[in-house]
Amino acid sequence: MPAFSLEPEQTAWCAELRTLAAERLRPLAEKGEPGRVNRALVSELGRLGLLRRLFASGALDLCLMRESLAYACTEAETALALQGLGAHPVHAHGTPAQRERWLPAVTEGTAIAAFALSEPDAGSDAAALSLAAEPDGPGRWRLTGDKCWISNAPEADFCTVFARTTPGAGARGVTAFLVPADRPGLTGSALEMLSPHPIGALRFDAVPVSADDVLGEVDRGFAVAMGTLTLFRPSVGAFAVGMAQAALDATLAHTARRGAFGGTLSDLQTVSHQVAEMALRTEAARLLVYAAAAAHDTGAADVRGRAAMAKLLATETAQYVVDTAVQLHGARALRRGHLLEHLYREVRAPRIYEGASEVQRGIIAKELYARREATE
Repeated sequence: MPAFSLEPEQTAWCAELRTLAAERLRPLAEKGEPGRVNRALVSELGRLGLLRRLFASGALDLCLMRESLAYACTEAETALALQGLGAHPVHAHGTPAQRERWLPAVTEGTAIAAFALSEPDAGSDAAALSLAAEPDGPGRWRLTGDKCWISNAPEADFCTVFARTTPGAGARGVTAFLVPADRPGLTGSALEMLSPHPIGALRFDAVPVSADDVLGEVDRGFAVAMGTLTLFRPSVGAFAVGMAQAALDATLAHTARRGAFGGTLSDLQTVSHQVAEMALRTEAARLLVYAAAAAHDTGAADVRGRAAMAKLLATETAQYVVDTAVQLHGARALRRGHLLEHLYREVRAPRIYEGASEVQRGIIAKELYARREATE
């Protein structure tokens, strides 16, 4: 793949997004309640046309949006991403009726979506999920079990739910269902987490679903889940890059003006070298994210491995950059309300969700060995 660079119009669009995030989205985010869906913020994302763009463009555009929003307003970035994650299976695999019912409301910001894959005992091993879809007549099932660590739960208006329709079949026995929040037997509760975005648990007590609720094909839901994650994993990396860049820029400003030992912190070689390392890793992560997104958009054969590499490097890099930024700022960065205190809480979760770092390493290794076998 050729060396990556953005077109001038893409660079200008990113700058415009940063301005919108700072001026129109951050004030709404600051009025929101941590751990709750901020419907006013989601509605503004809809008015700005950003939610519609989720489904009208490719992986690279998604990455540029998430990186730019994350730089100035992580809450806006996460609200946008969760709408995309929950509704992408409807966009990609839904019937005309499902798409007509839900996608306009999602893009307008009037319906909140959730992606319900993880379970209390099946997080990283998604193929081991046990939420049971028990037959209830021809083309009908009842969902029984629990989902956990679900973003936007329990406040979402509908969920893309992955349930086991064929016991003992592993990944081949999972079906994706579109489940509206008002279905009888569906309840949920919020979870108090380190990160400020809404996360909850869902309980399914014989929730009725039918063939009209299936996304894609029966017993082929695992492909729906993995296709969605392959699209969104590079953009998780973009979210991380946006946070890393914000931490880097804050550190540059702080160390250039903070007096220390007769000069400024930037005059100290140990500090300037740390800042250089932060910049080096951030740029490397950004380029890998963009390359993975471009590979997805061109249908490259190795997109799954590239997506895993992008998410892994970018999220681990952001953790390093934010932590180093906190160290160079000192105690002031630990005060509640400081940018870095906020980023420090935000940056930890992406190393776990949508496939933990260890899972990404497993994917990368599997893809490498598969490629080797194919060329022998």
